[in-house]
Amino acid sequence: MKTLSYQFQQQATRYLMGESLLQLGNYVDIARTVLVLDENVDKHYGDKLQGWKKLVIPDGEDHKNMEVLQEIIDGLIELEADRKTTLVGIGGGMVTDMAGFAASIYMRGIPFGFVPTTLLAQVDASLGGKNGVSHGKHKNMLGIIRQPEFILFDYTLPATMPAEEWHNGFAEIIKYACIMDAALFDYLEVNRDKALARDVEVLEFLVERSVDSKTKVVLEDELETGARRWLNFGHTLGHAVEKLESIAHGKAVAIGMVAAAKISEKLTGLPVEQTNRLIRLINDYQLPVTLTSNKEEVYNIFKLDKKREKDVIHFVLLEEIGKAVTQPVPLATLKELLEEL
Repeated sequence: MKTLSYQFQQQATRYLMGESLLQLGNYVDIARTVLVLDENVDKHYGDKLQGWKKLVIPDGEDHKNMEVLQEIIDGLIELEADRKTTLVGIGGGMVTDMAGFAASIYMRGIPFGFVPTTLLAQVDASLGGKNGVSHGKHKNMLGIIRQPEFILFDYTLPATMPAEEWHNGFAEIIKYACIMDAALFDYLEVNRDKALARDVEVLEFLVERSVDSKTKVVLEDELETGARRWLNFGHTLGHAVEKLESIAHGKAVAIGMVAAAKISEKLTGLPVEQTNRLIRLINDYQLPVTLTSNKEEVYNIFKLDKKREKDVIHFVLLEEIGKAVTQPVPLATLKELLEEL
């Protein structure tokens, strides 16, 4: 186990890399802590959390809304949580997003930490300080940027995920490779079989490499005015597909990355063979590559994306694998390119 410390704008955060969930009591006072976990996490790990105060919420992205957020707030009030109470979200990205948001608004802000239990949450969702809920068809429309006090990375926790969820996590790892780490792209190609077999050493490498990549970007641009926008590669269209098709985040991002690569061919000159290489890698990790959603409905959602400014969207494109750029693209142009996909 190793501890990494980072100073963000308003909060220092510790990453507890390779620590065990069973050691959570070494980092927070059990008497002054409330845990938030979903029903699935409670089923797998609830027996390891005897003696803790717990709020169990429904499982699934469809429950990432204001109604469930209110349940968390009501639970904190019922438990008489005060401004010194620490809230700890244990679960996937839906849980960490909601726990972080609840902690940020309860009594104008209480301390919080995360224990991400899925691969997707360990490599992406728990990192960077974005917390919030969805509203209607719009993912993460309501939220705040506020960093946790700690994130505990237990590499054994993703082992209980079903195969489909395991594959979902690789979409975000492939994203890091595309936007800033060509060597990681090579590694994913070479180590595909070990990664899909859940090799612990490969998992540890991929988590730590992804954590390092995202943290570097967030430290440079915490409030998403420049380089942090790169982290949205594949997400503008992906979020729309996710809502329309009710599919997993990783699957939607995979479809979005392929679409963004094809758009990059037109706008930044990304070589076609690099798009094909990306398609092969996504296929290898058993994620979808083809946009089958109604394109008009996709457009109607992503035109309200948070990265929109007036009549343009700051769209993340690739110049080559390992090098991303953000370009303001007129909505009309994006609509035309979307029809060509």
